[in-house]
Amino acid sequence: MRAEGMSLFLALGLLVAGLCSRVHCVPADDLASKIVTLKDEITKLPAPNTAVVSSNTDFAFSLYKQLVSLNPSKNVIFSPLSVSMALAFLSLGARGPTLTELLEGLKFNLTETLEAEIHQGFQHLLQALSQPSNLLQLNVGNAMFVDEHLKLLDEFRRDAQAMFASDVFSTNFKVPRAAVVFINDYVKNKTKGKIPKLFDEHDSLSVMVLVNYVYFKAKWKTPFDPEHTIKSTFYVSKNRTVEVPMMSLRGLETPYFRDEELACTVVELPYTSNDSALFILPDHGRMVDVEAKLLPETLKRWRDSLHPRRIDALYLPRFSVSGDYQLEDILKQLGIQKVFTHEADLSGVTGDQKLGVSRVIHKAVLDVGEEGTEAAAATGIAMLTSTLHSLTVSFSSPFLFAVIHKDTGTVLFLGKVTDPSPA
Repeated sequence: MRAEGMSLFLALGLLVAGLCSRVHCVPADDLASKIVTLKDEITKLPAPNTAVVSSNTDFAFSLYKQLVSLNPSKNVIFSPLSVSMALAFLSLGARGPTLTELLEGLKFNLTETLEAEIHQGFQHLLQALSQPSNLLQLNVGNAMFVDEHLKLLDEFRRDAQAMFASDVFSTNFKVPRAAVVFINDYVKNKTKGKIPKLFDEHDSLSVMVLVNYVYFKAKWKTPFDPEHTIKSTFYVSKNRTVEVPMMSLRGLETPYFRDEELACTVVELPYTSNDSALFILPDHGRMVDVEAKLLPETLKRWRDSLHPRRIDALYLPRFSVSGDYQLEDILKQLGIQKVFTHEADLSGVTGDQKLGVSRVIHKAVLDVGEEGTEAAAATGIAMLTSTLHSLTVSFSSPFLFAVIHKDTGTVLFLGKVTDPSPA
């Protein structure tokens, strides 16, 4: 069946387990008396700065490089926004070195940016991404599934609502399969059926699950005509080619930049909402060099250098790619370590330090087609005790892509297509 648009479906789960049985716990009442809520702190801050978007971009490329290192020849697809927002949500309950590692792992400079400013930035970003539009469906949200017998600190509950607009659902984790079904149904509904299973039915989720979801749908400003889609060759590597349905546009004027320094071509395809997808095509043999230079300043240079250019023929494959990742080891490589150990301090959640992260799951599917882009992402955190010349651009070899929210500059989705043929 022909894909009816470009669709990105993603899920991430963070399983938080009780890893510290011998850690001394600060009584909830004592802890609560020492904490000024982030909501109170944020009301005293000036207008939000751009630290969150800049740090999120840095984190996006750092995480991308780690994912690529797992298998450089595979397709990559994930939502850096979903991962960073989930970890920021988790950090509301972190204290001490655990909190520092989480925020520094998310690429924040804590000597320049206060914790309250970081959460204010996420709050502002969440509000900006949730603005209604007739031309763009973009829904971002968070939820907590809390065991019936688990008492959250009032500060955590209030800050979760104020900063991350989180819904709260009382859940019976004593019946694990029913809890998994309940959470999966929520995610499935929020992602329009694109993430039917955030957690496997055999997963044990015994105390608490935090969920973040992102749903994106927009149409190309200049759609591809399905009548012009033909079978064509895609060069996966020197020794391997595949046949793919190749979409095409002729006589297109669109933002374009030829980066001679990195030996790649950058094309921006706008949506009717003026958000856009950025496609980066390295010259043959230059993919590794381009990936090594994936930095916030590189993205800024590309976007600043884009200028409208007439492209006589643009060829882009119609494809579906998917990804399924366990991220805990990767996050450790990015400096987020204590939260996975007996030294984890998530006492800001319940006033009890007997919480830690055991697993981080990330799942994604991307479909690209003639009409536009549809994208969905979900994140779950589960807690347990214990020139003038004719120009043709053909994406007929491995390329990178990023879906970018125009008003905030946020990278919503990021990935690489090395083989666009059906699995």
